[in-house]
Amino acid sequence: MSVTVEKLSNLERKIILALPWEDINAHVAARLQNAQKRAKVDGFRPGKAPLKMVDAMYGAGIRDEVLNQEVQKAFYDAVSEADVKVAGFPRFEGLETQDDDKAFKVAALFEVFPEVTVGDLSAQEVVKVSTEVGDAEIDKTIDILRQQRTRFNRVEREAQDGDRVIIDFAGKIDGEAFEGGASENYPFVLGKGQMLPEFEAGIRGMKEGDVKEVTVAFPEDYHGKDVAGKTAVFTITLKNVAEAVLPEVDAEFAKTLGIVDGDVAKMREEVKKNVSREVNRRVKDQTKESVMNALLAATSIELPKALVAEEAARLAEDMKQNFTNQGMDAANLDLPADMFTAQAERRVALGLILAQLVDDQKLEPKEGQVREIVGEFAESYEDPQEVIDWYMSDAKNLQGPTSLAIEANVVDYVLGQAKVTDKAMSFDEVMGQQS
Repeated sequence: MSVTVEKLSNLERKIILALPWEDINAHVAARLQNAQKRAKVDGFRPGKAPLKMVDAMYGAGIRDEVLNQEVQKAFYDAVSEADVKVAGFPRFEGLETQDDDKAFKVAALFEVFPEVTVGDLSAQEVVKVSTEVGDAEIDKTIDILRQQRTRFNRVEREAQDGDRVIIDFAGKIDGEAFEGGASENYPFVLGKGQMLPEFEAGIRGMKEGDVKEVTVAFPEDYHGKDVAGKTAVFTITLKNVAEAVLPEVDAEFAKTLGIVDGDVAKMREEVKKNVSREVNRRVKDQTKESVMNALLAATSIELPKALVAEEAARLAEDMKQNFTNQGMDAANLDLPADMFTAQAERRVALGLILAQLVDDQKLEPKEGQVREIVGEFAESYEDPQEVIDWYMSDAKNLQGPTSLAIEANVVDYVLGQAKVTDKAMSFDEVMGQQS
């Protein structure tokens, strides 16, 4: 078979496929006969309906199905013959002028993968992030863990910041109640910014049983558009004041963190190990982000539109799934494709660049690297060996760790080529990063 691939642009290609009618008709006839054997038609025993009647009922669908399958097969046979690497899905168009009585001609329009040449990395600047995890950071983490286990004890005194208060409130604007302006037995912690500043300021100093009117001016940019920029008067009844009581750092506290014998020293070591693991992950992620930016800046690449569209659609579906997981009804949510275009372009570009770099520099991971990553994953589980066994039981399970190992090799390679600036970040800066 001689295949002619027409170049429409740098990445766009076109192939004319000729599907012999003899083959198409033979496939259609065979399927019609199979359909005849199964067809249930009123007035005829099963499988005994006339073939013409079966053709009238099912022929159109069968012909479409056969044509689609034959076009797909002919296309992939053609691109295999021409040794063309197709990017994304092709588009098929029947020719308006059919100049061959013996064949049905279809135009296949598609894109090919671009040739990628990774640019000079020596001029690129990469930031390598580091941070320290010492006693102060462990103390800070333990304090956070204590706050997460805060108990509130009722007190008979004036409310102050840090107290949990329970209130009834009813607000009016120009003497009229408004939607969302009233609630009963509403709890919140004073001073945490959960309510508007004027609202919280009005509650400070109140005691259990006190009733007070508080005037609150809603900001112009307030999320509730109906009340934004307006002033409301709230009648507030304070029903309960409770002060925060943090647990002591003792054996009982250690047990709540999984230290069976309550050894506080063991607890600190476990906290340090977990915090160090998380800090290390975030630091690596930030360094990796800088490396990826350097690769993008150094490499000029034209992206196949089909791959970008597919990735944007995948990102849209991921967002809809996230909404669904949060309890939202996102089944019919229409997310515009351009919301995800920039992110999709970045992902596609990096995928192509990394694949080329790994191939050029032989950066495929060794088995030991993948096993090490699996071991790191397993550390945070109760039975690490069970987790390791699961990963090693099937090559499919190793796809994630293998990808991470490849990325680590890419990062190490780029750090060895680019201009590297070491940046020490504080524990708070690292842990405050979204990751």
